[in-house]
Amino acid sequence: MKTVFCATYEGLDAKVVQVESTLTKGLPSFSIVGMANTSISESKERCKSALLSNDFRFPPKRITINLAPSDIKKEGSQFDLSIALLIALNDVEVDLGEWFVFGELGLDGMIKENIQLYPLMLSLANQKFIKKVIVPFESLKKLSKIPDVEFYGVKTLQEAIELLKNQQTIQPNIEESNIEYPFYEINGEKYYYIKEYDEDFLDVKGQEVAKRAALISAAGFHNILFEGSPGCGKSMIAKRLRYILPSMTSDEILDVAKLQVLDFKEPDFRPRRPYRSPHHSSTSASVFGGGSHRAMIGEVGLANGGILMFDELPHFSKNVLEALREPLEDKKIRISRVNSKVEYPADFLFIGAMNPCPCGNLLDEHKECRCNDLEIQRYKSRLSDPFLDRIDLNVTMQQVTSDDKPSISSKEMHKKVLEAHIFAKNRQQKEFNAKLNDSDIERFCVFNDEAKEILDMAINRFALSFRSIKKVQKVSRTIADLDASEFIKKEHVLEALSYRKR
Repeated sequence: MKTVFCATYEGLDAKVVQVESTLTKGLPSFSIVGMANTSISESKERCKSALLSNDFRFPPKRITINLAPSDIKKEGSQFDLSIALLIALNDVEVDLGEWFVFGELGLDGMIKENIQLYPLMLSLANQKFIKKVIVPFESLKKLSKIPDVEFYGVKTLQEAIELLKNQQTIQPNIEESNIEYPFYEINGEKYYYIKEYDEDFLDVKGQEVAKRAALISAAGFHNILFEGSPGCGKSMIAKRLRYILPSMTSDEILDVAKLQVLDFKEPDFRPRRPYRSPHHSSTSASVFGGGSHRAMIGEVGLANGGILMFDELPHFSKNVLEALREPLEDKKIRISRVNSKVEYPADFLFIGAMNPCPCGNLLDEHKECRCNDLEIQRYKSRLSDPFLDRIDLNVTMQQVTSDDKPSISSKEMHKKVLEAHIFAKNRQQKEFNAKLNDSDIERFCVFNDEAKEILDMAINRFALSFRSIKKVQKVSRTIADLDASEFIKKEHVLEALSYRKR
């Protein structure tokens, strides 16, 4: 019996699969066991054709391939090469050791690239399962970005056979894996950023309060809600906010590339955080993920590390809005089905945009609101207090006038965000301000006496909940970081209080 290793998906993570083979006496046959789906069952025909095309003669024996453990469903064409190599090397003395083998076979023995290999490899590498891997040669450019793994690229089945026969003389393929973007280094960690602004804040005229809130939101990763009349710039600001977000570590860049593959896109390995904006008619399954047999990732999971934008917020279904409360608080989403239970990270910056009333004219000085009190109450009651309590910054947009002028560019705002990010990292802070836990709040959110007095007065006057108090503390910390202030001062607390829900 010979064995190599491969992997399959279970939710968002990869599970190691042991591929075993035996050739025994009996009527000639070829079977694959171990809960293999159709794509793996079809690999029998691909393997037969690839082997016969390379002058290999099938032995007149009973060939059995086992995929262990047998209680996990396996799927994907990446098992082709493992199965073919085990059959081809059955009578050859070769040490397969801890080799992982991935690749889809063509009928002529050529090994084809599979875009789904990247998230598999990244997951296995993060779990410290793999060291030496045989992969399609075409995949090397992407896979070489993954650190601490030796990749051996092969173009044909015959190359893979010769590679395993001559293990003592081979060397892993070395591809250039450096991330070629500007970076700064703090405490041994590199933080990459990109100076490209496809949409610029110079396009937003006026709305100084909203732009200031967007700057605070980006610097501390605070959830934000814009409320204002149609056309006042809510969506414009939201779309431009992604370009001024903090820099990214190499691990974060790899994780974003993994999400791009799961979204059926080619990974670009750029230090640009994801931006997801589902339509308000989206179903719960599309937003949170799901499926009857395999729990697929949804918009919330794909936004991990970036922005999740809900435009026309009250028009989303009540089920979606209420279900969003858990990932906003816990930074993860759990999907339970009869056949699978998976957990996805969902650590994102949430942006909401809404009109003040169904017709949108309630705050407009020149247009008459056509809604009655009941309609306005019904419209706003779609957002529950527990949901709104998870929003850090609440912004009422200003009236648009002919005197409005552009005031600050995305480049200038991004520079301020990066300076605040460096300031926070230099005090040994690992998380963004919005993600600080209770012990970190005590450690990093240090108020001077005057600021502490203002906060105590606000707690008593506005009857703030524990969550609201923590949010004021964290927003105040971000405002202080933008001012490069070690301590939180009175003006920082007052500004943070101005963004609380009325």
